[in-house]
Amino acid sequence: MTEFSQDCLARMRRVTTATLTTQLFKRGLRNCFMQGVRPLGQYGANLAGPAFTLRNIPAREDLDRVEGFANPEHPQRKAIETTPAGHVLVVDCRGDARAASGGEILMTRLMTRGAAGMVSDGGIRDSAPISRLAMPVYCAGPSAPLNLAVHHATELQVPIGCGGVAVYPGDLIVGDADGIVVVPAHLAEEIAVAAEAQERLEEFVLTRIQQGAALPGTYPPNAETLAAYEAWKASQ
Repeated sequence: MTEFSQDCLARMRRVTTATLTTQLFKRGLRNCFMQGVRPLGQYGANLAGPAFTLRNIPAREDLDRVEGFANPEHPQRKAIETTPAGHVLVVDCRGDARAASGGEILMTRLMTRGAAGMVSDGGIRDSAPISRLAMPVYCAGPSAPLNLAVHHATELQVPIGCGGVAVYPGDLIVGDADGIVVVPAHLAEEIAVAAEAQERLEEFVLTRIQQGAALPGTYPPNAETLAAYEAWKASQ
């Protein structure tokens, strides 16, 4: 299982996904923000943790029956029971929200096992009680039908697509009120530091804008503004 430093995770819980997409863009990565995936609730801090992946393909009526859930090896049920503590279960539903990729019982079990959160580009049933869970849950929207109506769970811990973004097992998943960003595992530690530095500078820039400064020379900052920032930072 992928492990990130506690310092990295702490920084990622503070910075915005907007900042992270900028840092990834600077490194040549443009397709890192999931489309159509939003938080179900309002959470006090960012979701941050390594990805544990589940892949779905379209359901088929002769295979996808309710009695299949009794099998502990059913990939959806196994994903709930094997996602490691601190990890984020990321579910590939092909962007199809016609059916749920989980409900209150499964999300509660995932939470009690210590998962950091759950992300799906499909639907979620029992959305009202799930929105009140302490564990962050992101999805394409509420959807009452059970997953078997549309989705056939196939594989765990393989590369998937979620919200139009490639997700590899162990990538760092970060979510805030805007949505979900996927940070490649090998870039996570450096991006966490760079993102926090960017936000500190932007805090100073915002203060100047609030005081009436014009954009030219302030945002992006020129040498004079950067010098003023360094003086401001030293005084804090």
